[in-house]
Amino acid sequence: MSTTALPKQMPNSYPELVKLLAPRKIHDDIDLENVTEIMDSLAVLDTPTKDQADYLDTLATLVAVYEDEHHQIDTSHLTPFEMLKFLLRENDMSGSDLGRILGQRQLGAAILRGERQLSKTHIKKLAEYFHVSPRLFLG
Repeated sequence: MSTTALPKQMPNSYPELVKLLAPRKIHDDIDLENVTEIMDSLAVLDTPTKDQADYLDTLATLVAVYEDEHHQIDTSHLTPFEMLKFLLRENDMSGSDLGRILGQRQLGAAILRGERQLSKTHIKKLAEYFHVSPRLFLG
């Protein structure tokens, strides 16, 4: 973090996490960098506490709002399939990762090869996972 160094071990409780960085509107790219650094530290925890998971969700929401306002990427020209591939690429995810999201590991690769289509259930899971509108995956 540009303002203070992160602790070696992330705090377990929400109040302790708030002391590290109070959740608030992100105003600039420096705020974004600070929030992202904490999110990265929380995202790699093997077994996060409920408070750590809640705090991470809160920070992710704040980042999404900031990025929507300041770093929005024009995806209007992408088909639903291209949108899915874009989201996977942006999140450094593979077909296996997609399959895990959908609940069946082999399914991800089959969808990416064009052998299977997304069902309504798949679209709902993807929208929830990526925090996007289900409309992105509809043709």
